[in-house]
Amino acid sequence: MIGNQFAMTKSEVIALLKANQDDRGIKNWNKLGAETGGLKSFGIGLTQLRKLGKKVGRDHKLALQLWRTDNHEAKILGLLIDEPKKLTRKQVEEQVEEVGIGSLAHVFSSCDATLPKAAFAFDLARDWIKNKHDLRRRCGYGLIYELSKDKRNKELTDEFFLDLLEHIREEIETEENWVRLSMGGALIGIGKRNKKLNRATIKIAKAIGPIDFNEGGKHFEPMDILKHLNSDYLKKKLGLSFA
Repeated sequence: MIGNQFAMTKSEVIALLKANQDDRGIKNWNKLGAETGGLKSFGIGLTQLRKLGKKVGRDHKLALQLWRTDNHEAKILGLLIDEPKKLTRKQVEEQVEEVGIGSLAHVFSSCDATLPKAAFAFDLARDWIKNKHDLRRRCGYGLIYELSKDKRNKELTDEFFLDLLEHIREEIETEENWVRLSMGGALIGIGKRNKKLNRATIKIAKAIGPIDFNEGGKHFEPMDILKHLNSDYLKKKLGLSFA
């Protein structure tokens, strides 16, 4: 996503969202009741929001304005178009307090988010995964998933990831549901990094087993980490044996 020389205003972005609203999505959002946190919605999915974000372009000031609205999609768009170099620790520490609604936490910390691109993302992840607050731990592991893709950061050593794998193994059984899922995502990211970490992560994944997830009385398909780490595509990519 690049900057936009023809900067849009907050009103123009809201109008753009309204023009792309999805009635079915709005109905599904309204069914969430108290889970919406009082936010309004245009019912737009993340794939479409990413396309709209590219039209808007990177704009830190606009991102903050959109974040302060009471609209779910506007907040997501704000997270998508923010500028990594202008993010501050103070800003994200305030934002993380409000990301427990809808897909905000996912867009905030993972899913090719803006935050992992910030210079302080690694330090933030290390702090948050051991924080006492569930949302920070959840987002901390989301950051780890994204950071695991970075092969240039010299702080992201095999030793760091191996220590983290052991930490996840020790803590995952007692964690909150969403944190457990985020831990699972981090395991998948780490296991895709190289041969050594793939073997170590598979060992942990076998000990943990598929991650069951129940939320609001609904039972979702368990997260099968081994399925991701044993795929033929990944084996070929890492030069692993197919035996």
